[in-house]
Amino acid sequence: MPSATDPTAVTPTNFQDYPNSAWGFHHVSELHRTARVWRGQGPVWGLPGQPGDLCDLKLEAPAAKQTTLGKVVAGPYVDGFIVLHRGAIAHEAYNNGMRARDPHILMSSTKSFAGSLAGILMALGKLDDSAAVTELVPSLAGTAYDGATVRHLLDMRVGLDFVEDYSDPDCDFAQMDAAMGWRSRRSPDAPDNLADFFATMRKGPPHGGAFHYVSPNSIVLGWVLEAVTGERFVELLSQLIWRPMGAEFDADLVLDSNGASQTEGGLNVTLRDLARFGELHRLGGKVHGEQIVPSDFITDFRENGDPDAWDAGTMAAMMPGFHYRSQWYTNRSHEHRPFMTLGAFGQSVFVDPVSEVVVAQLSCFPGDEEDAGFDAMFRCFYAISDHFKPK
Repeated sequence: MPSATDPTAVTPTNFQDYPNSAWGFHHVSELHRTARVWRGQGPVWGLPGQPGDLCDLKLEAPAAKQTTLGKVVAGPYVDGFIVLHRGAIAHEAYNNGMRARDPHILMSSTKSFAGSLAGILMALGKLDDSAAVTELVPSLAGTAYDGATVRHLLDMRVGLDFVEDYSDPDCDFAQMDAAMGWRSRRSPDAPDNLADFFATMRKGPPHGGAFHYVSPNSIVLGWVLEAVTGERFVELLSQLIWRPMGAEFDADLVLDSNGASQTEGGLNVTLRDLARFGELHRLGGKVHGEQIVPSDFITDFRENGDPDAWDAGTMAAMMPGFHYRSQWYTNRSHEHRPFMTLGAFGQSVFVDPVSEVVVAQLSCFPGDEEDAGFDAMFRCFYAISDHFKPK
């Protein structure tokens, strides 16, 4: 296998495959067409440091063994790891040549940015979550999205016959990846853009049933946000979150060959800016005296997810006691009710308002190590939450 640091081995269609991902995930704009999310010219939201070192924080490991936070985050598949406590940096580490200024792909953690933008637009009266998707995006009329509402998109309850199995190179998701230019197409006749791919999608059970996690819903959500505002997703994110939040660096979003926004997984941000996004939500959506994300929206996705839909859905066995609403995960079984984003290969921001903690991780887990990587990541999150919980 080529070296993980050899950029000549990385292409647009293999950048997700380890070891290529160890370089490719923080050089995406060199591989794919992107659009910029401008940070503006305002002041940066400062993240002061604080005394203390979490390297020796003990974690339970498989087979009743113990390890430490420092050892876990120094592993070969963790590109960046940061802990904020009360808004100050308590721990920060980078691997695989990634630097604090490098944007890293978020994969499905992108979805939560789309969810929070939807929350802002609903509060502004520009978006109705009961609206029919095809009324807002007429090009989807006659597709599997007929009859679906914006709320169905937000909560992953669209009735689709769609398989999203990252280990299956022939599943529906892999074919969508190929249409986006992230994988090689199986034939010259296969779709080479998202619009053509969506025309091939199949209807499934009635909308509004069990939780069914499929990434096309978040692409359509992004297109809905663009349709109701007349603005591109990158401009909405810049105007409504990135600039007022005080992001330190521009972000960028991957586009398909037709320039369509890839709002299911194409956002690239720096580690500290991802932590700022989490901290914004820990603070109830308000920072610098400005309410950016509506506090009612954050309360709603933490409190009003449908447990029955989750428990009947596609991820209940892997994450028991959670729920999903507005493109955010909440652990309703934990006493602190923490919430988080999650993305393939180990991208996440974890928010615990009770312990006043935000943890962000960016990773390049290989496919055969992904379950173990997520297990270790979750153990880090909850150990840090427990370490800082009020005594």
